[in-house]
Amino acid sequence: MKSKFTSDLKREKQLSRLLDVYYQKHLVHYHTTRVHDLENQLAGVDVVFIHRKTQDKFYIDEKAQLDYINDDLPTFAFELGYYKKNGFKEGWLFDQRKITDFYALATAIYQDEPHVFTTCKITLVNREKLCSFLEQRKLTKAVLDSYLYENKELNGKLKLKELNSRTEGYLYFSKNNKVEKPINLVLKLDFLLANAIAKRLV
Repeated sequence: MKSKFTSDLKREKQLSRLLDVYYQKHLVHYHTTRVHDLENQLAGVDVVFIHRKTQDKFYIDEKAQLDYINDDLPTFAFELGYYKKNGFKEGWLFDQRKITDFYALATAIYQDEPHVFTTCKITLVNREKLCSFLEQRKLTKAVLDSYLYENKELNGKLKLKELNSRTEGYLYFSKNNKVEKPINLVLKLDFLLANAIAKRLV
């Protein structure tokens, strides 16, 4: 197993060019600024949306399905945790150090030639609404942490009593096939859209 961190950074840079085109075309009331400094990156900010009239700022964390190029998955994985140097690290979804307002989920990423991305879908997920909705479903961070601890040796899908695994979501443990062994809350995009947690930009 090999970490794809370096190659992912290259692909993310290529994809960001396409995302910027979509932002400029579909977010006419906003000025978008891409940030590159490490402090913002660690705080969960890739892009800042600034409303042209009110000057309200929204911090955007871009997440892309770069492992599924030329495929259109109905789900997205929200990171709860992963392993680094044999220690468990908290994922980005509940990380209190993040100042993210929205996740820009890039899915259905298509390319005609390597690293030349031509189209994708962008779904904007309101982080606060998502966390509040999960809490209403009794899926608090503490509850999810207990699921993670009780099933830490699992590899694969874990159905939750709080979610319909077919139409809403489930947990997924990648213990054997990824070097960081991430544990993700996999949610259906249509489920997020139907509950006004997310909006489709394009």
